[in-house]
Amino acid sequence: MGRVGRDWTQIYTIYGLEDWHTPIFLLIHAIVFSASSITFLLHFNWICNSFEYFFPSLSFARFAAGFTGSVMALSAVCLFYAAGNMFYSSVALRWDMAQRMLTAVHDWSAVKTVLDVGCSRGILLNAVAMELKKEGSSGRVVGLDRKNTTLSTLRTAAIEGVQEYVTCREGDARRLPFPDNYFDVVVSAGFVHKVGKEFGSKTAAAAAERMRVVGEVVRVLKEGGVGVVWDLVHVPEYVLRLQELKMEDIRVSERVTAFMVNSHIVSFRKPSQHVIGPSEVRLDWRFSNIF
Repeated sequence: MGRVGRDWTQIYTIYGLEDWHTPIFLLIHAIVFSASSITFLLHFNWICNSFEYFFPSLSFARFAAGFTGSVMALSAVCLFYAAGNMFYSSVALRWDMAQRMLTAVHDWSAVKTVLDVGCSRGILLNAVAMELKKEGSSGRVVGLDRKNTTLSTLRTAAIEGVQEYVTCREGDARRLPFPDNYFDVVVSAGFVHKVGKEFGSKTAAAAAERMRVVGEVVRVLKEGGVGVVWDLVHVPEYVLRLQELKMEDIRVSERVTAFMVNSHIVSFRKPSQHVIGPSEVRLDWRFSNIF
């Protein structure tokens, strides 16, 4: 299946929604607020009369009723937008971002080993496998996730026709079960920010756990290998950590709104030699015209 101009309904059919509770919850509340605002509009005079029990004059009652109805209408619009963004971000945007992440690797035909950290349903995993297949590579991509999603992930790989390029493994991203300098490419999409959430996402302990993941990504990456991470909110922390680890060619994409927060793609290359000059971080303008 081609990756350009792919029908979003096909993507949802294959991968489904991992967390459907949140967009449904938001949608239900949006409908309730919409119905309430329409009720205020249709029965405004009666509602104003009811508000007179709480306000000293009719003008105050009308203002209060109008203000309440306006807040309900605005809340409905915001909730509809939030539900739509959550729904879009869950699958369609993930697929789109996976395609953009692929462009960070210039020659997939030379890639033999790839790791997808936090592969989940396999959207990025399968995108990498499809690229390897397209380029005629004999490489393989390993998907790692803490959840027991192996069967469902392999099922999506079979649907995409790339099952021979994909393997899955359970493991902890903070202690990757692979030797040093093992993979040509390491990728991760929408995962690292979830690590350490048991400590609270804004705590120092959670930040330390995320930095452990970044360190593990660097450790298992071969010298000269490429790392590509798309994640939410905490990308600046990853950039600083990559600088500390003396990574080269660090590139950060422009902002993309995903799950109602900021997200970026950061790519880097592990140096062939351990002693290098100061790291440089620059905006990768290859992404500037697609957000």
